[in-house]
Amino acid sequence: MTAEAVQAAAPRPAEAPSASAPTDPGRPLSIAMLTYKGNPFCGGQGVYVRHLSRELARLGHIVEVIGAQPYPVLDDGVTLTELPSLDLYRQPDPFRTPRRGEYRDWIDALEVGTMWTGGFPEPLTFSLRARRHLAARRGQFDVVHDNQTLGYGLLGGPGALGAPLVTTIHHPITVDRRLDLAAAHDWKRRASVRRWYGFTRMQRRVARRLPSVLTVSGSSRQEIVDDLGVPTDRIHVVHIGADTDLFSPDAAVPEVPGRIVTTSSADVPLKGLIHLVEALAKVRTENPDAHLVVVGKRADGGPVAAAIERLGLSGAVEFVKGISDAELVDLVRGAQIACVPSLYEGFSLPAAEAMATGTPLLATTGGAIPEVAGPDGETCLAVPPGDAGALAAGLLRLLGDDALRRRLGTAGRERVLSRFTWRQAAIGTAERYREAIALQGGPVAARTLPR
Repeated sequence: MTAEAVQAAAPRPAEAPSASAPTDPGRPLSIAMLTYKGNPFCGGQGVYVRHLSRELARLGHIVEVIGAQPYPVLDDGVTLTELPSLDLYRQPDPFRTPRRGEYRDWIDALEVGTMWTGGFPEPLTFSLRARRHLAARRGQFDVVHDNQTLGYGLLGGPGALGAPLVTTIHHPITVDRRLDLAAAHDWKRRASVRRWYGFTRMQRRVARRLPSVLTVSGSSRQEIVDDLGVPTDRIHVVHIGADTDLFSPDAAVPEVPGRIVTTSSADVPLKGLIHLVEALAKVRTENPDAHLVVVGKRADGGPVAAAIERLGLSGAVEFVKGISDAELVDLVRGAQIACVPSLYEGFSLPAAEAMATGTPLLATTGGAIPEVAGPDGETCLAVPPGDAGALAAGLLRLLGDDALRRRLGTAGRERVLSRFTWRQAAIGTAERYREAIALQGGPVAARTLPR
């Protein structure tokens, strides 16, 4: 966080409508938003659902989120309908075997059988439950918005779901599959990875038949074309954003010398955390105050844990999870550097959120990160993905240059305010809803919806 960023932020609350702010014209829509995973504290899907649904409601639309465990956290004005799975991956008993009395139907049996054979069942089984639920409520929604389930149950068009379908693909999960296979150390691990990601074959087939796909960046759009075979003219980029009311500068939060903060799942190769840990070891030879706070779960016994032990960083790397929004924001505000070391990102909400607080950003050029972070040396420092030496050099440069940190922090917040807010995302998304409704041959259902 920088004093300049605090000053720049003061005149305008980012998410509040202004006289010149764009609005969503036309009749309010009744929207069913589907999410097979809604946890807002782990991964971007829950964050997307929470903030997009809130801003759509503020525009006057009627939004009902239909989701499975972990259920999303939603804001006032948005309804949650629980569509429970068997919750096979819940803590503290992941990969559990349900009791006999928990089975309700053949979909539950399919879910357990897929897990038992090493696959990931939730995209398919949630789509089947959602299809059944929506069929029973035919005519209640103007549009169905699927948040990257891409399951067979969602095929069949408005006749099957009762309303036109719009689907968000943040990025193809085939990218995760490739990186996990590249990181696999033997044939057993590679076989396990292939089986786990078996659902990506379904997602590829489903994606090619979707009439309207939203994605969050130009980089993701190209990946969807290349990996999933979706025609370019069916894919529309609608940038997502940071909650710039929450993620904002606060001069009352003191800067902690040497603090570097990142958001990462410890042993997901795509996130590049191991390269940041290696970089930290190099940095501490010149700056002993440097330390890393990782927002995410620590994976004991994995490559990252081994690297921390090997490099003698046990006292210099801290993992935190389950913290409140306010605690997360203050953690980022107090950092001297926010870092996104990912090998690939479809957008990178952590980058946008850190920039919104006025915290200077060091990020790789993996995937869509440059679309969010902006030009190297202007709104961030940018380094190649997978390069621990380049990360170390960037960290040392920022830690040693107060003026550079202030300049990047101020410019980063201004970039987010002008390009990446949830209100802008909601307006763009609603425009695509109306296009999808028109393509299906009719106006919005003639009923009065409250504003």
